[in-house]
Amino acid sequence: MRSAILKTALSALAVLLLAGLPAQAVTKPDTFPLPNGFQPEGIEIGPGPYAYFGSRATGDIYRADLRTGKGAVISKGPGTQSLGLKTDERGRLFVAGGNAGNARVIDLRTGEILKSYTLATGTSFVNDVILVGRAAYFTDSANPVLYKLELGRGGALPAEAVKIPLSGAIQYTTGNNANGIAPSPDHRSLLIVQSNTGKLFEVDPSSGVTTEVNLGGELLTNGDGLLLSGRTLYAVQNRLNTIAVIGLSRDGSSGTIVNRLTDPRFDVPTTVAAYGHRLYLPNARFTTTPTPDTPYSVVAVKP
Repeated sequence: MRSAILKTALSALAVLLLAGLPAQAVTKPDTFPLPNGFQPEGIEIGPGPYAYFGSRATGDIYRADLRTGKGAVISKGPGTQSLGLKTDERGRLFVAGGNAGNARVIDLRTGEILKSYTLATGTSFVNDVILVGRAAYFTDSANPVLYKLELGRGGALPAEAVKIPLSGAIQYTTGNNANGIAPSPDHRSLLIVQSNTGKLFEVDPSSGVTTEVNLGGELLTNGDGLLLSGRTLYAVQNRLNTIAVIGLSRDGSSGTIVNRLTDPRFDVPTTVAAYGHRLYLPNARFTTTPTPDTPYSVVAVKP
């Protein structure tokens, strides 16, 4: 009887202690679901422990709490794709519009579209976006160009985008070309990966001139989303179910692949974002025929 009372008391104490712990001390799920049929592609994390995902099927934006893995759609899509995503400190989400050839800026508090931009007409695939300095840059996997949204005073959105033609070393060919984009470690240039050739390029953001990053003969075949942390670049190789870990020079002109991360839970992850000591990746499942009931998930790994 006494041991039963003691056990009950200890259980109650454990519940009370857990309730008093800060949120980050509670174990966060390392795998959690997205809505069936969602077809995720992009991911962005923050501000706070919130991850945002874009749907290739509808363009919906889904927000998940990384502490619980639970979430909901916060912005209904236009029926076209939402691919690469980036948030800013003003509570806005910049969205690459894929084969719709556009970009959107969404208010994270209300889910409303603050502004839409037609970036291209005809064949296009606006794939990813990065915010650097006072501008947002978008890649187009079908056309050798970057699209730039130059932000004004107080982060004011411009009336229209500026096209920056890509020249120099990069040569577009059949399939997905420029895909993921990230800043160089010194933030003086941009880095883009060309999915079909596996090459990594440095881009002068003012001129669009590209030079190939020297990776010592290594390739990033099926390269997709990029994430820079200090001088470490994480490059997702989607259909290879791999993250290449690259140590870069300060100016981004050269690098060495120091590791390749994989996990049995990977099912064609497309891109990556970091929170705490984890990397989070949405499983796009490109090799699975999508249906309204197809399940999708997000997985977290340690770098």
